Amino acid sequence: MTSSTPRLTPVTSDNFDAVCAIRLHPHQEHFVSPVLKSLAEAYVHGPLAWPRAIVDGDEVVGFVMAFLDHPWNGDPADRRSGLWRLNISADHQGKGYGRFAVRAVAEEVRRSGGSHLYVTWHAGERGPEPFYLGLGFRTTGELSGGQRVGVLDLAPSK
Repeated sequence: MTSSTPRLTPVTSDNFDAVCAIRLHPHQEHFVSPVLKSLAEAYVHGPLAWPRAIVDGDEVVGFVMAFLDHPWNGDPADRRSGLWRLNISADHQGKGYGRFAVRAVAEEVRRSGGSHLYVTWHAGERGPEPFYLGLGFRTTGELSGGQRVGVLDLAPSK
């Protein structure tokens, strides 16, 4: 990361164009939907979605969207929160912004009373699985839309 402190900010009319301009490396595009689709989904799904720009200084370096307290597979007793999308601009990858965003979402889930953070990913060469496993996620054995499901325990360590 650069010398400033990254932060998550709401997507607004002031940063909308910069957020939509985020581009991944071409070999990553099939692993994650574009930001514009994510913002449309956030609009459609309303309070379930938590979209945020990842900003460092005055520059938008990425986008993250979480889902908060969602019934898993329609089961109201199994409510989950997790990462829905994570897009780090190709020019800013490898600088710690992805790790920062995952940790920031984990803190938001904790503040909301959650004890686990879920994520799904497409398996494949050069995919995000090593990134998520390296952050402490473990696979659950579940699939969601053909994607692997991972979970990170947010309970305080004892």
